[in-house]
Amino acid sequence: MKLTDNLYLYPEKGIFDCNTYVINDNLTVVIDSGSTQFLPALIEDLVKDGIDPKDIDIITNTHLHPDHCSANIALKEISGGEILFHPLHKKFYDAALKDVPKLLGLPSIELKEDGYLDNNKLNSGEMEFELIHSPGHSPDSICFYCRKVGILICGDVIFNQNTGRVDLPGGNGEQLKHSIEELSQLIIEYLLPGHMDIITGTEKVKNNFEFVKQNILRWL
Repeated sequence: MKLTDNLYLYPEKGIFDCNTYVINDNLTVVIDSGSTQFLPALIEDLVKDGIDPKDIDIITNTHLHPDHCSANIALKEISGGEILFHPLHKKFYDAALKDVPKLLGLPSIELKEDGYLDNNKLNSGEMEFELIHSPGHSPDSICFYCRKVGILICGDVIFNQNTGRVDLPGGNGEQLKHSIEELSQLIIEYLLPGHMDIITGTEKVKNNFEFVKQNILRWL
């Protein structure tokens, strides 16, 4: 599903999967590859949209929970793209790749990155994304914010009328409240979460932040 000239959404396809976002610019970037079992369907969708998997340059993530990163290695083998993490992802490897899967009854995830993103930005060509550390759902949660277009790829920090859970290893309700308060100050035209529906339109995004702050955050 094409959202803007350079950005595509591929909705989650089942349990332990996530919304995948693809920046098709001077660089082709996949954010959150999802689960390995759904990778063939993702590849098929990319091809339908005219995106050759072998043109993928970067595979990266909002955070390293298994439903967001399990397909990284398989996608790298297909595409030849590099797996690049934010430096904070490395810091919280054990919580994300061992402790969380164990709690969910899943095997540990073996990942090997090829390098790291800049601490502060991702420049794909026409689009430049600021990388915003937004802990709470997980300590390594990173949001990708394109100020020029008003795009926020927010992982599991905030959803449509809800937030990501805080009861997994490394989760913290107070940190999530702070992260959401900070993000709510941004001008956002496209709120693009890791699960469920996206929200488009500045006013609708503002209303969603207010709903979450008034009705969800007080219970964390």
